[in-house]
Amino acid sequence: MKLKLIFSSCFIIAVLGSSSTAFSQAPKAKAAPAPKTSAVKPVVSKQEIEEGKVLISKSDCMACHTIDKKVVGPSYVEVAKKYAMTDANINKLALKIINGGSGVWGQIPMAPHASVSSTDSKKMVKYILSLNAK
Repeated sequence: MKLKLIFSSCFIIAVLGSSSTAFSQAPKAKAAPAPKTSAVKPVVSKQEIEEGKVLISKSDCMACHTIDKKVVGPSYVEVAKKYAMTDANINKLALKIINGGSGVWGQIPMAPHASVSSTDSKKMVKYILSLNAK
């Protein structure tokens, strides 16, 4: 008898608890999802773009790349069309400048430029990616 009473009580509480807010806690506010950094368009100043252009002109980049024609590597306009101006792409491509890479544009590897700072390589990338808007 006691077992039947306990079972019945549990059943009633379970039914009431699932359909009634009297037994449940107030709903918790849902946290806003974190913004996707890859989709966030960064703020890029004209000064950074101009500094990136100067840095490229003083480097060996133009031996393999030009603004609008493929040489050894892709043109800067091709790169700008492939990659949107996002923080994720800026970081990714800045690391490619520093570390080098291959396989994305063909089998010829891009030589690493370890002496280029992270700050300078990001400015260079911002200049390159800004060419998509032109």
